[in-house]
Parts: sequence; C-alpha cells; structure tokens
Amino acid sequence: MFSGLSPRQFGNLVEIVADRGGPVIADGRKCRPWSLTLADRVLLVAVYLRTNLTVRQIGPLFGVSKSAAGRIMDSLKPLLGLEHARPAATTGRVFIVDGTLVPTHDRGADSSKNYRRSSNIQVMIDADTRLTVAVAGPLPGSRHDSKAFTQSGINHAAGNATVIADGGYAGHPHVIIPYRKPNGGTITPWQRDLNTIHKRIRARIEHAIGSIENWNILRNCRLKGDGVLHATSAIAIAHMRDITLTHPP
Repeated sequence: MFSGLSPRQFGNLVEIVADRGGPVIADGRKCRPWSLTLADRVLLVAVYLRTNLTVRQIGPLFGVSKSAAGRIMDSLKPLLGLEHARPAATTGRVFIVDGTLVPTHDRGADSSKNYRRSSNIQVMIDADTRLTVAVAGPLPGSRHDSKAFTQSGINHAAGNATVIADGGYAGHPHVIIPYRKPNGGTITPWQRDLNTIHKRIRARIEHAIGSIENWNILRNCRLKGDGVLHATSAIAIAHMRDITLTHPP
C-alpha cells in the first residue's frame, strides 16, 4: 500500500488508534459522522507521512475534500503520537541514543551543518530489541548532541539503563562513548577492541534512524514547532510499539 507498511504493521497501527479512542472521535461538527472508516482515516495519515503530499493532493485520493483530510489528520495526530505510551522498565537494559536533523520550513529553526533550517530530534532505541524507546525534541538544528541530550529531556527517558552514544555525547558521566586518543598518544589494544564492539552496537541506531528517515515527511517537513516531533513519533510508533515521548523541559 502507499504507506509502505506491511499488513501486520498497519493492523497494529489501527489497533493502537482504536485503543486510544479513535472510533469515538466525531468529525468536529454536531451529528456528523466521518465519511471514512477508522482504518481508512489511519491510512490517510500514514500515506501523508510517507509521501509528504499536501491536504489538497491527498484529499482526492481518498474521495474527501481537503478540509475533511485536514480534520482527519488533526483528529488522529494526538493518537498517533506517543503521549499516551507508558515508560518501560529501564533497569538492566542498554539503550543507544543519537540525533537526526529534520529539514523544515519553520523559520524558528536554525541553520545547521546540512546548511538548511533543521530541527534536532533525539532518538533512543533498545540495543537488544532495537525498538525505539524515546523520541525527543525538537531543538534548533545547530544544537550540539551533547547539549540536546539533556535539553531535549531524553536523558530522563533512559532511567537506570546503560546508554551508549558516539563521541558527540562526551561529558555525560552516564553515557558510554568510544575511547579517544590522548593528545600526542594512542589508545591501547584493549581500548581499540572495545571501540570496535562499541561501533558495531551503535550501528543499530543508525539503521533505526535510517528507517525513520525513509518517510518523505522527514526529508522536507512543512510542519512547524512540535509538528516535527509528532511526525517522527508517529512514524516510530508505526514500526514499533515500545515507545515513550519526551518534550524539552
């Protein structure tokens, strides 16, 4: 289907929306039922996230007006987000964190290293299950990951888990980063071996973020403010169910 989701993934997504009260949400007008079923409404939002079409383009695909398509997306957006997800137990778990830059039209966003106005979104996954456990932000694209880790609030989602990250998260005592060469020196063989293991494990977050970035909405996002975060969390929950949402404090 246009959303790029497997039948199982799409079925899980509809189930999540239904559990959160999707069927009882009215059209916004008294005694006016939706012209589309719940599954079709979820599909409309999923197609929007996958293709980044405008409401003027996506409405005719589902036989509804652009205003109806807009109301469908506005009504389901909170249910597709992660506000209602409960934090999972973190003791004894290993998480991996990294940031991704989402190009956006929001003039409130800063120009970043990709030379575009972007938002910094922090993503954290479970190293064992590879499920996303937290999505946090948005922050200005120029914000360094070492600061974004705490300013986004994703550090609280880590709880008591061990957190692995790249060298950009240096300075956080509870985050494990690769060993660095001292000035004018070299690292020891055992440190080099640990760096190799660290790199192999950390590659899992790159794969997870790569899957999220395959959705066109995150390649040139027209949403502003928290809209970028809601889109990212909706995409994450379309693939995975063990997720929490964190806003900057």
